[in-house]
Amino acid sequence: EYARTRHNMGVDVVNELADKYKIAISREKFEGLYGTGEIENEKVILLKPQTYMNLSGDSVIQFANFYKLNPEEIIVIYDDIDTNPGKIRIRKKGGPGTHNGMKSVVSRLNSEDFPRVRVGIGMPEFKGDLVNYVIGNITDEDYEELKKGINKASEAVVSIIKDGIDMAMNKYNK
Repeated sequence: EYARTRHNMGVDVVNELADKYKIAISREKFEGLYGTGEIENEKVILLKPQTYMNLSGDSVIQFANFYKLNPEEIIVIYDDIDTNPGKIRIRKKGGPGTHNGMKSVVSRLNSEDFPRVRVGIGMPEFKGDLVNYVIGNITDEDYEELKKGINKASEAVVSIIKDGIDMAMNKYNK
């Protein structure tokens, strides 16, 4: 439903990782679609919650409990209006800010201590138009700019897995 919208940046990054590392995201469990595989010789689960964004923590906590994951072993990827299109920000931990999906994840994990990659979508010209801006259709030109952020975020996730969060932050938070 939200394909090719600014709302879908996290899913777009997961799809790029799945394509690059040949991880089939074809199984359904705990209100999510997921696939298991390896990225840089580390076993990973790529998850796309199938709840509404505002309830995405419901899917994340079910996977965390089932696979006995600590919050710091989970990387959350999501769209961010406070970051410009084509840019990303990596954080080791912290609050959810104004993002309702992150509020859900923080609440359900009962923790702010997990890495996250924020994919910039920028702010609409008129703040009153935020919902349409985030979930509305976008031009090919705008999507090309967003794809730069998707690519960087995908590389950043690999860097977090391979080199650790601190090195990834040093490399990508410029």
